[in-house]
Amino acid sequence: MFVIPAIDLLGGSCVRLHQGRFDQVTRYSDDPVAMARHWQDIGADWLHVVDLDGARAGEPRQLELVERIHQAVGATLEVGGGLRTMAAVDAALRVADRAVLGTAAVKDPDLIRQAVATYGNRVVVGIDARDGLVATDGWETASSETAVDVAGRVRDMGVETVIFTNIEVDATMAGPNLRQMQAMREVPALQLIASGGVGSVAHLRQLARLGVDGCIVGKALYEGAIDLARAIHEVQGPAPRYEN
Repeated sequence: MFVIPAIDLLGGSCVRLHQGRFDQVTRYSDDPVAMARHWQDIGADWLHVVDLDGARAGEPRQLELVERIHQAVGATLEVGGGLRTMAAVDAALRVADRAVLGTAAVKDPDLIRQAVATYGNRVVVGIDARDGLVATDGWETASSETAVDVAGRVRDMGVETVIFTNIEVDATMAGPNLRQMQAMREVPALQLIASGGVGSVAHLRQLARLGVDGCIVGKALYEGAIDLARAIHEVQGPAPRYEN
């Protein structure tokens, strides 16, 4: 399982939201480029960047900053947040290796099909769930669809990789929801990346034992609860690369 540091962008700063709430923001750095270099220097092969302003607005707002991050590091960079049109996907993939689409998986499946037909495995779907039901629009809108059902549907559209976030535990470091993660792991023929709740290397080992392919880690790295070098040494295998 490979470990992916998270870089969440809000107003040009590197932040974390508690359980996806924009009224509970912790700022960790006003220099996300330096933060990206820091994680790469420790050993990160991948970085997961989220444009939180874009997620709320419904269109990317910080792709210039994403481009500066990508130019500063050699790590594989995936970006999400507000990618709800083909033009936005095109723009994201000019500055990053992979584009993460979330809301479109529920509201605009034709966009998923078109993006996959154009970019193949450079398109990833982020499925974010609260109580097992998918949330959209920067986690501010609840749908009636289950995460497992959406995962199966996007797989049938040609999506190869899904990032699954359990919102209730996100940024709590209380541990991932293993029951929901196991249910997602049972959807066949998908690469599964976990996100949310990881607070220790022991949590990473639990996910690895479930057969999860990768894990995005945010607050636990920024708070020092997880040492990235140790985590990479203990749980990481070879990570695939995606080139522009």
